[in-house]
Amino acid sequence: MITHIVFFKLKDRSPEAIQETAQVLSNMEGQIPVLKSIEVGKDVIHSARSYDIALITKFDSLDDLAAYDIHPLHLTVKEHMKKVLDGTSVVVDFQS
Repeated sequence: MITHIVFFKLKDRSPEAIQETAQVLSNMEGQIPVLKSIEVGKDVIHSARSYDIALITKFDSLDDLAAYDIHPLHLTVKEHMKKVLDGTSVVVDFQS
């Protein structure tokens, strides 16, 4: 199992903007066959170190993660993220 975790910090950190982007991410659930599970969390602490949204996805293999990366729906999500991100995201991928 491959776990792919991404942290996002948005330009607009309002609750409405964060909710909108969290929904864009959540909308992938059940739409990409290789995506075995997805969890989207919104930060509740709001410290200076905090990121706004965490995305946790799971895949059966690295090949499935690669297929997800180029899936048309995920490409649309990545376009949205490019517009709303404040800088770059932070990613950790690990095998369990």
